[in-house]
Amino acid sequence: MKAKQPYLKGKSVFRVSIIVIGITVLTVYLTGENYHRTLTDNFYLSLGIISIALFLFMVYGLYKGVGLLDDFPKIANYKAKTPIFDSGNIPTAPSIEVGDGIGGLLVSILLWIGITILLAILLVLFEAVLWLSIFIILAMLYWVFFRALKLVFSKSADTKGDLGISAMYALGYTSLYVGWIFGLVFLTDTFT
Repeated sequence: MKAKQPYLKGKSVFRVSIIVIGITVLTVYLTGENYHRTLTDNFYLSLGIISIALFLFMVYGLYKGVGLLDDFPKIANYKAKTPIFDSGNIPTAPSIEVGDGIGGLLVSILLWIGITILLAILLVLFEAVLWLSIFIILAMLYWVFFRALKLVFSKSADTKGDLGISAMYALGYTSLYVGWIFGLVFLTDTFT
């Protein structure tokens, strides 16, 4: 009788990964101040720790024959009913003449209060758009991250119980997923 393949939930893996990345980056940067490391050195150290954690996670998962379940909520067929902006032109604010004297003073105070309320409303709308943008970015990161690990763990049937093959696959995928970032930082550091 064939043993049932163990599965990890995609949301759980993503949450743990975000927490590990956050803690690693914070730890490296906070300790970097004491050791006077450069920003690039801190980045290399953070990325190195994250790479090792990703490599070990993939080796373990491939060796144990783990699969990955997609338990992320589906966002299907979302289309905006009307475009947010019809053109790339920014409207200009109208110029208001208030006049002199006590009447001009009262009108300018009322305008000041009205514009302050309008700016507060616009700030609230901006915050809502910002949070929506952060949610969309996290959803995209989750999807890319999930698809990448799903591809890795699709090889788990071939690598189950073989540590050498599991390590080779994990090393290859870790190099693909993280190596380009090392290269980009190296090139940026070299040419600046």
